[in-house]
Amino acid sequence: MPGENLTRREAEERRAVVDTRSYEVALDLTKGAEVFGSRSVVRFGATPGASTFIDLIASDVREVTLNGREIEPSTVYADSRIRLDDLAAENELIVDADCAYTNTGEGLHRFVDPVDDEVYLYTQFEVPDSRRVFAVFEQPDLKATFQFTVTAPKEWKVVSNQPTPEPIPHEEGGAATWGFEPTPRVSSYITALVAGPYEEVRDELINSEGRTIPLGVFARKSLWPYMDSDYIFEKTKQGFAYFETKFGVAYPFAKYDQLFVPEFNAGAMENAGAVTFTEAYVFRSKVTDAVKERRVVTILHELAHMWFGDLVTMKWWNDLWLNESFAEWASTIATAEATEWTGAWTTFNAMEKTWAYKQDQLPSTHPIVAEINDLEDVQVNFDGITYAKGGSVLKQLAAYVGIDAFFQGVGAYFRKHAFQNTTLPDLLIELERTSGRDLSTWTAKWLETAGVNTLTPVIDDDVDGKITRFAVMQTAPADYPTIRPHRMGIGFYDRRGGQLVCTHHVEVDIDGDLTEVSELKGRRRPDLVLLNDGDLAYAKIRLDQNSLGTAIAHLADIADPLARSLVWGAAWDMTRDGEMAARDYIDLVLQGIGSETESTTIRTTLAQLRLAANDYVTPETRDAQRSRVATALWSLLQQAVPGSDLQLQFATAFAAAASRPEHWENVRALRDGTLVIEGLDIDTDLSWQLLVSLAAGDAVSPAEIDAALAADNTAKGAEFAAQARAALPGVDAKQAAWASLIDSDALPNTVVRATAAGFTHPATRADLEPFVSRYFDMVIPVWEGRSFQIASYLIELLYPAELGGAALRDTTRAWLAENATAPAALRRIVAENLAGVERALTAQARDADAADEDDDA
Repeated sequence: MPGENLTRREAEERRAVVDTRSYEVALDLTKGAEVFGSRSVVRFGATPGASTFIDLIASDVREVTLNGREIEPSTVYADSRIRLDDLAAENELIVDADCAYTNTGEGLHRFVDPVDDEVYLYTQFEVPDSRRVFAVFEQPDLKATFQFTVTAPKEWKVVSNQPTPEPIPHEEGGAATWGFEPTPRVSSYITALVAGPYEEVRDELINSEGRTIPLGVFARKSLWPYMDSDYIFEKTKQGFAYFETKFGVAYPFAKYDQLFVPEFNAGAMENAGAVTFTEAYVFRSKVTDAVKERRVVTILHELAHMWFGDLVTMKWWNDLWLNESFAEWASTIATAEATEWTGAWTTFNAMEKTWAYKQDQLPSTHPIVAEINDLEDVQVNFDGITYAKGGSVLKQLAAYVGIDAFFQGVGAYFRKHAFQNTTLPDLLIELERTSGRDLSTWTAKWLETAGVNTLTPVIDDDVDGKITRFAVMQTAPADYPTIRPHRMGIGFYDRRGGQLVCTHHVEVDIDGDLTEVSELKGRRRPDLVLLNDGDLAYAKIRLDQNSLGTAIAHLADIADPLARSLVWGAAWDMTRDGEMAARDYIDLVLQGIGSETESTTIRTTLAQLRLAANDYVTPETRDAQRSRVATALWSLLQQAVPGSDLQLQFATAFAAAASRPEHWENVRALRDGTLVIEGLDIDTDLSWQLLVSLAAGDAVSPAEIDAALAADNTAKGAEFAAQARAALPGVDAKQAAWASLIDSDALPNTVVRATAAGFTHPATRADLEPFVSRYFDMVIPVWEGRSFQIASYLIELLYPAELGGAALRDTTRAWLAENATAPAALRRIVAENLAGVERALTAQARDADAADEDDDA
């Protein structure tokens, strides 16, 4: 929104003037449903005589007092800033204001549970939203201590970064006040407040220093019966032991609470000692192993942040990648080595690397060390480069310097810079010292350039099948031509006893356009050659024609789950790049997915199958291919082992893919119980997913949706009901959904997401045509009039990608050309939408060629 941005230059100029000491923040949560009281006392050093500003987004500012001098708020407060003039060497600023609760998941979010009308609050401050709750110098390198005092209903739980004190009840009015001790020096974006009638359970551990660390798990009352706190404590303790041992640095905060909060935008947030999680991780219905494992990775991701991000924090957001990439890498290795989820690196390949490769091929791709000019830049930079590519590259860096040297360097970095701010060179200095390696060339090629390389085997053999030449060809896209060094495994796989097993493996260094691998000369050519075997490198891989034939015929026979995941990924990359026809990819998936054992690989591959059938096949065959996929998934569902993870995944995939009346007849029969599949429990969430499918097929009435919501009058039920209503076909239903999103800002963030998902359901593709022009008409008003989170949801999720043809491509290009001066972050979202359509058109052209080839044959 106008007036709420902050540039890097402004932050640097302010840091040159200001040195923060402490905050005393008093919040009054008893003022009603719209606003809360916020009184801040900020103490800071400054250059005498200088001017600067402090950040605040408030409904009403009543008092501004600087060094005992009262200032009329209207003369210094505008947009999101309070101007501060004629500063002293040491300053005390008092700001008294009312701030507004949100329903967007930003600032202080207020939620009313429809089950029991209880009110629950939580904060979400990353990137720039602590200013929605108190006056603050909103940038990560102005660390300070924070002392919170909170007045709230006396029956509530109140949680912040420090241990919760005993509340002092008021004599009248039913309120109490909690006075927290000051935090250590931290950045404002990792401070937190969670308040409401949450249920809790407590535990503790003894850390490596011998300190007792209190642990807590929290959730709201109506979800508490589903909370498996013992398991969460177990994973947390395993993570503590692993990280303290590997880092050689004890946990730096006084306690560790994990709070599962409603209507959360992200997976979790690393508030120091008070981590907030999405309630999607409280399982009220059966979930896949992929989701269970993801919860463990998320728990350990946030725990890793207590060191990397919270103890030591980036100076500015261009090093955001290092916070998030490190947490991605650290949580994956900890999951694999410290928990029962030992296949976490296979999951990382299937999920994170798929995300990274996709992001790295968008027009918005950027170096891992991104140029972040302002807050809008960083808010769209929570992407596959920042998380997944960075995590992949750190995995390679750890292999390059040696894992022991890597951990030793990281530990030295934590000890040297505790409670301070750093830049990337501060970490590299420690890694160079512990490993003895010069990282300057590695840094330049991997962190300062964008794009993903493609590695292809070059193989010659003689009449006896012996290899006479083996080389690896490396290419790069024209826009990002960097050729990089890779440490990479090469695996030879042969059929043995009905399986494809690795019969030979070498690790080699690949660099340059062509690397000869002489140690493989003279060996018999195997059934399948797999580059990047073991997944050390970050690169797309290609299969030679012989190996591709083997993979298509025998992918399910590959014994190693990680190797299978690599082959799945290679096939998908070839499909996205227009080198493999979408119809052939669909054949491959339908032939092999029924034997896949890795839950995240299944989940990712089924999503790609839907995209191939919905968007990548020729428009003339789309309906037939969608029907074929749904029919095949129905068959796979019936064949799956009763009660298995695979059975549940096929059930939800079939419901999402249904496209013909006979499909929806089966969906309805499953939902109403007239058809029973052994082991498949139609629980609350699966029943809703089936109902959404029926809605998209025009096989359910609005009254039935209302009845389902009455039976499940919960926050999750409201999201599903909104998605189902928006999925109904017809102009009236789509118009109602559009109006609820665009003509009103009443819906909370999670319902916005759900409604948008229903609106663009592929089964109602034709109904989107009238909304193309309306989409482009709303983009700029929504960007300027809504919070960043809501605007980004609407602009990304309402884009009519399902129409996916040349007309939408041309209209989108025209909008970008006509709005060249629109905010860069907005243009980025629209350009990424366009890139999806352009890639779909490339895939459709390849699929059309395959159809012609089939006709000629």
